[in-house]
Amino acid sequence: MRPADVHGILLLDKPLGASSAAAVARVKHLFEARKAGHTGSLDPLANGMLPICFGEATKFGARLLDADKTYLVTARLGERTPSGDLETPVIERRELPEWPVRQIEAALEDFPRDYLQMPPMHSAIKQQGTPLYVFARAGVTRERTPRSVGIRELSLVDWRPPELQFVVRCTKGAYIRVLAEDLAARLGTLAHLTGLRRVAVAPFGSEPTWTLAALQALDLPQRRAVLLPVDAALGACRRLDLAAEGVAAFRQGQAVCIPVEAPGTVRIYAPGLGFLGLGEVEAAGRLVPLRLVAAAANRA
Repeated sequence: MRPADVHGILLLDKPLGASSAAAVARVKHLFEARKAGHTGSLDPLANGMLPICFGEATKFGARLLDADKTYLVTARLGERTPSGDLETPVIERRELPEWPVRQIEAALEDFPRDYLQMPPMHSAIKQQGTPLYVFARAGVTRERTPRSVGIRELSLVDWRPPELQFVVRCTKGAYIRVLAEDLAARLGTLAHLTGLRRVAVAPFGSEPTWTLAALQALDLPQRRAVLLPVDAALGACRRLDLAAEGVAAFRQGQAVCIPVEAPGTVRIYAPGLGFLGLGEVEAAGRLVPLRLVAAAANRA
């Protein structure tokens, strides 16, 4: 079959060993979709929630890319690898003290919630057009600029020496491998990741995720039926229902007059048409279009 225009959001449970790009390609094939893309990659050594936007939903994917992420992290203390995870072998070991659980909890509680994090050499950040991991694999270390990241939550799940398991909710751009190393350093030891699962991408968390195997077990109509609506990720924006007389101009990209509303970004709906896109309410009752969806993607 020829690819079709499919619209919506899939919450994929990405498997271990697959790159995010490979997962998108597989899902795109399963849905026979013309356009699809992920909203924040997961390393092959990580699994869990990978929102994939189809069709018109890709217009709003940047909001998911910028959203907070929540991870279940498993780190082995007392050992270090160059990559900070299982990609490379252990190169340094340190004997661990017999820390009580309370000391581990205190380290998590006291960890800075806003701090400058040094990006790892084993990362896709580019310098002079070359990813840092290329330099790292050649044994070359490059200067990097620390990045400001926010730690929203950090809580202990389990401590069975040398394995530490915790949950972290953080801002975009945070490297969990580096977080584990920095946390270990505050305890006076080393660490590397042995497991990483993304459990939430705001605003999604309680919704079910779909494995590739589960999707393969469905027929095509059933697969497409599991997609969330195009506007599913936009709940943080307040809703505005546009009067019928303003719909035509708004859908043509023109500003329209509305009853006075508080300024800010709003999701726009119209009777019988459903979701039209995002708009910006300006002072004096003026609504300016920001991102509009094609008519075929409208959902009530």
